[in-house]
Amino acid sequence: MKSIALILARGGSKGIPNKNIQLLGGEPLIAYTINAAKYSDVDEVWVSTDSSNIKTIAKKFGAKVIDRPEEFAKDNSPNEESLLHFCDNVDFDILVSIQPTSPLLSPKYINESLERIKEGYDSSFTAYREHWYPRWTLDVQPIGFRNEKRPRRQDRNEVYVENGAAYTTTKKSLIANKTRVSGKIAVVEMPFADSVQIDTYDDMKFVERLL
Repeated sequence: MKSIALILARGGSKGIPNKNIQLLGGEPLIAYTINAAKYSDVDEVWVSTDSSNIKTIAKKFGAKVIDRPEEFAKDNSPNEESLLHFCDNVDFDILVSIQPTSPLLSPKYINESLERIKEGYDSSFTAYREHWYPRWTLDVQPIGFRNEKRPRRQDRNEVYVENGAAYTTTKKSLIANKTRVSGKIAVVEMPFADSVQIDTYDDMKFVERLL
């Protein structure tokens, strides 16, 4: 079965301009996920982008590139549009969709994602475990509990929280269901410490201290 890692990296970014190629520890941010995929067991590493700068850097670090159509690179474009576009143009059996904003993703978790598919799962996602804590809306309304009868944290089960690092699916399941998480679903557990997403400059400073 042919497996491919696909990194979705559009050029537009609101919080950090050109975020996907900002230097982190002396390397472009996207280089970390390209390298993680290269040293994993996937057969090929691809980047889907609408940016000529990202395209150049991706090729420099050894990834193949597919041009993302402009209509799939808008602020509100769901990732599934780009994944299905990739399906229409590249042959594969298993797809590992990786976010370039997860620089602490390691080959280990990519390989575990592949193993889940080979074990018979249709898809998987990376996540960390979290104890339940009271959550509130920004207008100070409790979410999922009554404030006058507050549950104890130890009485609630742990939950999985998607960290967005990697989503793995068979091509068949992706095309049939038009979503990256479908069918028989597995979880690939990652430590909370490795689940950092780069959304702000503070995130970049934090990760640089870990590198």
